[in-house]
Amino acid sequence: MKSLLKAEACAQLERRLAALGPDAKPLWGRMSAAGMVCHLTDTFHTVLGTRPTSHANTWFERTVVRLIALTSPLPWPKGVATVAEIDQERGGTPPADFAADLDRLRAALREFVARLPDRRLSHPIFGPLTTAEWGRWGFRHVDHHLRQFGL
Repeated sequence: MKSLLKAEACAQLERRLAALGPDAKPLWGRMSAAGMVCHLTDTFHTVLGTRPTSHANTWFERTVVRLIALTSPLPWPKGVATVAEIDQERGGTPPADFAADLDRLRAALREFVARLPDRRLSHPIFGPLTTAEWGRWGFRHVDHHLRQFGL
């Protein structure tokens, strides 16, 4: 399974991010490419503790959904709701300059990878994760949204 704990997986995401343009059209969903970049950045800042968010975790989300999301080889489903603070239509950071926003995403991704052993990290839906689960979640979340734009 691909994980941010593996250098090649990180490099793959970096290459795919480099191929993303501001005019890329989504294959599904309503987010623009710029909105998706801000969504991913907001998500990393949330789990790093630099962006406050509500925690919408139920027993079902913390156990069943978490297990499926982190261990299943199937792609994540399209259109799954998230907490308002990282939802581009309900309170996420609005896009500004695409290149600068993309740089912020890359910086947040690198900081997240550097802090993966940090046990204080908490996912707004899944709650605390192991280092291996964080690596898998981080890869799968970015991968999911890059697939949204055909990358």
